[in-house]
Amino acid sequence: MILPPAGVRVLIATRPVDFRRGADGLAATVQTILRQDPFSGTVFVFRAKRADRVKILVYDGTGLVLIWKRLEGGKFKWPVISDGVMRLSSAQMAALFEGLDWRRVHALRTTRPKLAG
Repeated sequence: MILPPAGVRVLIATRPVDFRRGADGLAATVQTILRQDPFSGTVFVFRAKRADRVKILVYDGTGLVLIWKRLEGGKFKWPVISDGVMRLSSAQMAALFEGLDWRRVHALRTTRPKLAG
């Protein structure tokens, strides 16, 4: 899969959506329910009622891109179902997409380097 670069905003809709929706329907969900701009370049991740499917929606500057995946013989690890969105890092999204437990992926905390003098 082509992964978003580090620093790209990734939001998960924590409530399952109707998986019959296409890119336009999910963009409308982003605007009306999540209250976000679907054309901002943010990566939006949606889950089905059954935890074995994921849809990813992103605007790449020329159009909406919709990625759909179903796990064979497994389920994705999802956050608790609630209203709203949850932010993930690019690495956490990559782990989720691979069917891994994204909650175990954490960025190392580093301090900002000082200028060499």
